Amino acid sequence: MDEEYDVIVLGTGLKECILSGLLSVDGLKVLHMDRNDHYGGASSSLNLMQLWKRFKGNDQPKEQLGSSREYNVDMIPKFMMANGKLVRVLIHTDVTKYLHFKAVDGSFVYNKGKIYKVPATDVEALKSPLMGLFEKRRARKFFIYVQDYEDNDPKSHEGLDLNKVTARELIAKYGLEDDTIDFVGHALALHIDDSYLDQPAMGFVKRMKLYAESLARFQGGSPYIYPLYGLGELPQAFARLSAVYGGTYMLNKPECKVEYDTDGKAIGVTSEGETAKCKKVVCDPSYLPDKVRKVGKVARAICIMSHPIPDTNDSHSVQVILPQKQLGRKSDMYLFCCSYAHNVAPKGKYIAFVITEAETDKPEVELKPGIDLLGPVEEIFYDTYDRFVPTNNHEVDSCYISTSYDATTHFESTVEDVIQLYSKITGKDLDLSVDLSAASASTEE
Repeated sequence: MDEEYDVIVLGTGLKECILSGLLSVDGLKVLHMDRNDHYGGASSSLNLMQLWKRFKGNDQPKEQLGSSREYNVDMIPKFMMANGKLVRVLIHTDVTKYLHFKAVDGSFVYNKGKIYKVPATDVEALKSPLMGLFEKRRARKFFIYVQDYEDNDPKSHEGLDLNKVTARELIAKYGLEDDTIDFVGHALALHIDDSYLDQPAMGFVKRMKLYAESLARFQGGSPYIYPLYGLGELPQAFARLSAVYGGTYMLNKPECKVEYDTDGKAIGVTSEGETAKCKKVVCDPSYLPDKVRKVGKVARAICIMSHPIPDTNDSHSVQVILPQKQLGRKSDMYLFCCSYAHNVAPKGKYIAFVITEAETDKPEVELKPGIDLLGPVEEIFYDTYDRFVPTNNHEVDSCYISTSYDATTHFESTVEDVIQLYSKITGKDLDLSVDLSAASASTEE
């Protein structure tokens, strides 16, 4: 291989495929390689036989579960905020033309042993059984402040500089109770633990506004959307985009060894005795294990059921957040459910996930509070995977490594990582100021 590429991307996980698409659109010459024979890497979707093989070691699933190929079970299950950054990336790159989305039915939060719909506006706050009468009024005032807040309108700031005031101080001004703070911080602002309370309130308020704006996009029961046939469709759509702009794809390439010059800079990748030259390497942590460190572990249960999660208004697709305090944990637990309504299972079947940042070595015990909320389960698979972050200096070695996927069931942190990597690789910011109304057309109500 004599030609030199601007970038070689290793691994076809969602982050790598998005980057490959963005860089190709920018006119860079991209070669994309994967040791697997399929797209998606860690973020692929499996049919029933693949699921069985991976977790039970054989490919003979139970017959009563229905046709294997009607299953598309996400290995990294996440919903997309309808107004969030991933949707902006999809529109910015026009990848929406390869995909069909459907709104997610419900967004719920766990409080004192029960599941409640997440109130996201001042109107919903007044109706919510989560709060008593006086608390509802305080919450309503707080929601109105957040809804009306505009960066460039000092009148809406009520004398507060949100870059200086912490989230804790802002919340204290409205006198909200602990349980209210719990659902506002975790189920609306989608923080994974309570560390946000001592950071500037600006990020917290912007995240709450994103939730409300996303909810308003499709007038649905949640702020989330999700592609038909599962998330495995996303990496393939970005791969297609990259190919349209001249990107080259090679699957089933074993070993993929990064080559360096005498200064330790990446200059190419060797597979099967051939070396492709490049200026930069982009990859997931599994391709450069000596340049990452383990920072945690995700525990999850994958469950096949014949009914929706109880107490979620018979929602075919739903997210339930169990805030850390409610469970006496250091981080939140998430329930994620999808069904035949999104073409990820045969008719009448539901796929539920219970996911959390692992704090013990016993996923069965640790995930029990979430599994107990599911009702009868026909089949359950337990799994853990390690989370890695890069430790290298990309300016020295020209290697750009993504972080592992976290336990959250929404894409905000995933896309944040992609945007940062894009800026490091190209030296410029990704412009995501797009007209979101254009996207509504490709979403089924």
